[in-house]
Amino acid sequence: MKTSDFDYNLPPESIAQTPLEPRDSSRLLVLSRDTGTIEHAIFRDIGRFLRPSDLLVVNRTRVIPARLFARKPTGGRVEVLLLRREDLLTWEVLVGGKGLAAGKTVTIVNGPSAVIVEVLEGSHRRMRFAEPIEPYFSRAGHVPLPPYIHAPLQDPERYQTVYAREPGSAAAPTAGLHFTSRLMDELKSQGINFAELTLHVGLDTFAPVTEADPEQHQIHTEWCEVPPATVDAITNARQSGGRIIAVGTTSVRTLESAARNGRDAIISYSGPTNLYILPGYRFKLVDAMITNFHLPKSTLIMLVSAFAGREHILHAYDVAIHEHYRFYSFGDAMFIY
Repeated sequence: MKTSDFDYNLPPESIAQTPLEPRDSSRLLVLSRDTGTIEHAIFRDIGRFLRPSDLLVVNRTRVIPARLFARKPTGGRVEVLLLRREDLLTWEVLVGGKGLAAGKTVTIVNGPSAVIVEVLEGSHRRMRFAEPIEPYFSRAGHVPLPPYIHAPLQDPERYQTVYAREPGSAAAPTAGLHFTSRLMDELKSQGINFAELTLHVGLDTFAPVTEADPEQHQIHTEWCEVPPATVDAITNARQSGGRIIAVGTTSVRTLESAARNGRDAIISYSGPTNLYILPGYRFKLVDAMITNFHLPKSTLIMLVSAFAGREHILHAYDVAIHEHYRFYSFGDAMFIY
């Protein structure tokens, strides 16, 4: 297995720059992982492919306005990207700017001062704010869009799912962006159930695998939680003959992490996960998934390839490109069953 096995050529015009309105008007490519059969639909019609007692498991994380601007004492500009909160005042961050060594102090524009307490790998730093940064989000923070999106986002809520509740992500769990409250109510009326978990998404989710051997890649660690109510919902769905359908790769990793910690049985779980899913992985909980189209040579295309087979995925991507599907965060969706 080589990283190049998960590469494909995407025309730049296939990268969605703006979200569609309404959310559920995006297209849906439906892929059978047993046969490779492909169907085309609109996301609002996803109920055609679901059954009563199926359980859709969604990630309720909320994107924080994690992009901050700051000034050095000399007046030089600094960009700070919040990655992970370690305690009330301390965050792991990415910084843009020169001379940002340990002990250096910066002042957040429209916010408090902060000191760099440790230099980590590359542009990563550990930064301690003079006071909690969260109360300053409304005036100092900006939503960090992925690097391949160049168009300004008119409504920041369009980079949030309609069920987002737990602040903590630097990027959205984008498979969930297709759901509307109306569609969720329609699915519930069909006997399809929903359950929630949390995984706070880090920016490393966009990082390509640079090693020639993907098994040498050091995957990022993220915080996740599967609450007891979701464990009960999964148990009830399985007893009723329903499928466990993960909405997004973040839900996949969280569910499979909980199963790993429960030694294949689903348990409530709260803590870090660095689960790296490559072809050959045996899925313990997830029966189907809803996901977007992912970047070449990324850990996410490797994950969906582990679920559906690399050949099926690359063929589906070729079909999607030919049929002018929209790719990446604001793009169209797949249902893989």
